[in-house]
Amino acid sequence: MATAQHHLSTYDPAGVPTGAGRRFVLVVSEWNREITEALRQGARQTLLVHGTDPAEVIEHWVPGSYELALAAQLAIEAHTPDAVIAIGSIVRGETPHFEYVCQATAQGIMDVNLRTGVPVIFCVLTDDDLQQARDRSGGRHGNKGVDGAVAALKMAALRSSLQVG
Repeated sequence: MATAQHHLSTYDPAGVPTGAGRRFVLVVSEWNREITEALRQGARQTLLVHGTDPAEVIEHWVPGSYELALAAQLAIEAHTPDAVIAIGSIVRGETPHFEYVCQATAQGIMDVNLRTGVPVIFCVLTDDDLQQARDRSGGRHGNKGVDGAVAALKMAALRSSLQVG
């Protein structure tokens, strides 16, 4: 496992741009809510720690990870955010459904990034079992939501610095 030697919540705060004056949207899957709620809390708290106004952190819940890409696109159209964090949890089951949902979710989120030019951060856990998901959503490997928020802050700043006109 790639996270076995890496704590997901460890980062250098000095290297993270401020969230002041920026708007972020969290689109969060209801499926595996124990996990996604922990990821949501980690992402939200990290955005606030880095100066984002609480009123500029907008949240929308969707039924599952498959719906995250469309939710991100709709949120971009409705809220004009600086970045979106797509939060989900897909746990492997006994059928190939896991592979289909993982692939479609990843592809959909990438497509929204490229189509809109707005960073949509892939904060979707794809784990073999529920314990792995717990370990990566506030457990022994930290909280991937923190990592997602740091990526959103960095990509929002990059996008802003590269805007022409």
